[in-house]
Amino acid sequence: MRRSHRHANPTLTQRENSLIKNQVIEARDFSLKAHADQQYGDQPYAHHLDAVVTLLDEHGPQAQVIGYLHDVVEDTDFTCEDIETRFGKLVADAVAILTDEPGKNRKERKQKTYEKMSQVTGDLQIALIVKTADRLANVQASLETDRKDKLKMYQKEHPAFKTAVYRPELCDALWEKLDAALLVE
Repeated sequence: MRRSHRHANPTLTQRENSLIKNQVIEARDFSLKAHADQQYGDQPYAHHLDAVVTLLDEHGPQAQVIGYLHDVVEDTDFTCEDIETRFGKLVADAVAILTDEPGKNRKERKQKTYEKMSQVTGDLQIALIVKTADRLANVQASLETDRKDKLKMYQKEHPAFKTAVYRPELCDALWEKLDAALLVE
């Protein structure tokens, strides 16, 4: 899957594009209700979700829908089945890819999750675009809030993360920003 156009997908009808754009609004509303009182640092969780989705602007509304939903299964009581019922199979499958695998600690969870992501091909590579935007948003937030501990964690994980998630020409602009942000000492 190559980088999608900034706005409407030319292979979809105007009506289909309109429905997908409405789904972005529905996904935001759904995710904000799902995350309810959760915080992202000292900000409402919406701050993180909006940051991820803003980074996904040039990748189209379907990536933005997934961006809003990317943490719902991992951080709330909703399931992939709930996501599929409301947003369709592709979105639910992408959210499943983005959901951390179980493990006894972060290292084990990430190792299992990166293994899963390394196997992604075809249309589901949209999940990898969202994951890259999510990581970039996390790194940017770490820099903005001077969370050196978080930044060091992301720097340490970066080689394994990039090996699993990077695909040439999929979202190179996001990777350039992420790589540059991680160079900060």
